[in-house]
Amino acid sequence: MTNDKTSHILVIDDELSMRELLELMLTKEGYRVSCAESGLSAIEMLEKDHFDLLLCDIRLGDITGLDVLRASKKKDPNTVVIMISAYTTAETAVEAMNDGAYDYVPKPFDNEELKQTIANALDLKTLDQEKKILDDELKKNLHFRKIVGNNPAMLHIYKMIRQVAKTKTNILITGESGTGKELIAHAIHEESDRREKPFVVINCGGIPETLMESELFGHKKGAFTGATSDKKGLFEIADKGTIFLDEIGEINLSLQVKLLRVVQEKVFKAVGSNEDVSVDIRIISATNKELENEVIAGRFREDLFYRLNVIEIKVPPLRERKSDLRALAQHFLDKYSNEMGKEIKKISSYAIELLRKYDFPGNIRELENLLERSVALTSTNILLPDSLALSIHKRRWIEGIKNRRFDLDDVDKGVSLDSIMEEIERAYVKKALECTNGGKNKAAELLDITSRSMRYRLEKLGIEK
Repeated sequence: MTNDKTSHILVIDDELSMRELLELMLTKEGYRVSCAESGLSAIEMLEKDHFDLLLCDIRLGDITGLDVLRASKKKDPNTVVIMISAYTTAETAVEAMNDGAYDYVPKPFDNEELKQTIANALDLKTLDQEKKILDDELKKNLHFRKIVGNNPAMLHIYKMIRQVAKTKTNILITGESGTGKELIAHAIHEESDRREKPFVVINCGGIPETLMESELFGHKKGAFTGATSDKKGLFEIADKGTIFLDEIGEINLSLQVKLLRVVQEKVFKAVGSNEDVSVDIRIISATNKELENEVIAGRFREDLFYRLNVIEIKVPPLRERKSDLRALAQHFLDKYSNEMGKEIKKISSYAIELLRKYDFPGNIRELENLLERSVALTSTNILLPDSLALSIHKRRWIEGIKNRRFDLDDVDKGVSLDSIMEEIERAYVKKALECTNGGKNKAAELLDITSRSMRYRLEKLGIEK
């Protein structure tokens, strides 16, 4: 089964306008499309014909979409089924997916996201095959130590790690905050001959300026108030191993002079001492700043910059490696499910598509934080779009509403005006309820409608009262 011109899709919905919208949209994508207006007629069509994919509403006029799903799976387990509904609860969605549905998509849906979900679904024959493919993908994606991803830029980084690990060359890792620079530094250490020796991490932005010199180089007893005994610095602790200077751009100019000597000669003096301490260390630095600009501005020494930047490894932001997002999300899902004693096996493909629409300014660290919160809050064994903890999802969804209201570019391709208007209505009703902490009468006042009208809209839109 592949996403090509021969894929045959059966659309099952008791609303004529929705059937027409989906038929037009999917036909333009090159699929063969048939439609059924009820669950029983759909089951009859399943007996007479073969379909690669069913797009089935959960609420139908006669039987439920879940009944159609079960009938379809009984006849041909390889038929992929995607459920759609404006009234689906998380429990119903989980029930559908546990019964063999590939995914569920809430109405109103984004046309492009639905098309992508269908395209993804047609690349898989059954949920078992999907899980096997995902498992294989994750094994393949865990290419290097604890680093997840097989984006071409990451494969290039893995190659560089292998090439530089056995050398003593200083390395500068650059990239935005949260991209995993420390993981790459640690991988270099683990691939090197120093792997059995210390790997010492120094957060140059996290140590007070007044303590930095003492932390790096150590001090002698009585060197300053509070120095009640000799103390080894982190450079000495890292002897024979690797020292990782994270956020190197935060070190002040006076300390940069002393750091330059260590980088050049591997020699330093402890605070309050006249004796040189020699060390055998590999220096790896990292920064989220443009150090060239810092040099031009006079905030970073040019000679130190060139000493540290013998080889540069540039780490791409997550928005430039979206192909790794599913594997990364599954990695964090497994990690926090295990830590919290939960059995959350899978992330809904539609939830993944929502995440792909977000640029993650906080990069992998932000994705990990989102997955940790989502796992903590969800009560189902599948992470659904509504389970995403949900500042990102709400922000994306509201932005989508705003854009949809004024975007007329899709009209020539065919749109459902009813669905668009319902989407806007739902957004305003939910926002009003949020503003009033669930107070329906006050929400009605904000929207300038009657309380009776509010009750009607809550029922029509399937919003919990």
